[in-house]
Amino acid sequence: MSAPGCGAIVDGWDTGDVMSSEQTQSTGTPGRYQRSAAGLVVSLVVTVAAIGALLYFMGAFRPDFEAKPTAVDYLDTVEALQLSDQHPVYPAALPDGWIATSVTVPTEKEPFFMVGMLNDDDEFVAVRQEDASFGAMLAGSVDEETEPADGYTVPASVGRPVARDWEGYTDAGGDTAYLAEVGDQTVMVFGSAPAKDLHAVIDALTAAKIRP
Repeated sequence: MSAPGCGAIVDGWDTGDVMSSEQTQSTGTPGRYQRSAAGLVVSLVVTVAAIGALLYFMGAFRPDFEAKPTAVDYLDTVEALQLSDQHPVYPAALPDGWIATSVTVPTEKEPFFMVGMLNDDDEFVAVRQEDASFGAMLAGSVDEETEPADGYTVPASVGRPVARDWEGYTDAGGDTAYLAEVGDQTVMVFGSAPAKDLHAVIDALTAAKIRP
């Protein structure tokens, strides 16, 4: 019988120093997992696929943080001002696809009335009414440096406009403004929208009471 750790002769063959299974287990050396190259590739592919799926899921269900404008009912504000003996000039109606996004009522700090709108291409248009000069109105809402531009005359087909003739101005940023005197105040229609859109707002302006 061979001593432990010594070679053994089996059927005439010298097996060399071979440790028994009992000896191997008793060494306390942990077994090692031999990972093949194919196994590594499969693991990498699975990992990449999992990350891609996670990114897709996050992108598909991520909320849209681009703020969407909320429409306001500016006619309610106009009616309230009329009931308090004020006379705001406002668009009787907006073109299809447009929304009003803000209304400013006169206060001691901001003594003007203004309705802000977006056209159907999300371009800004506003109507501002104030007891101020043309220059002050332009500097306050358009630009301190503006240039005279073509004016606008409301067509005869529009009955009883708040003003027939409007002076035009532009600034370096591409904004356009039209101004006219209405009673003892100045009304300005301005914005980044095309001139034809500003003309449509001018044509729709009125000071009529909502509830006669």
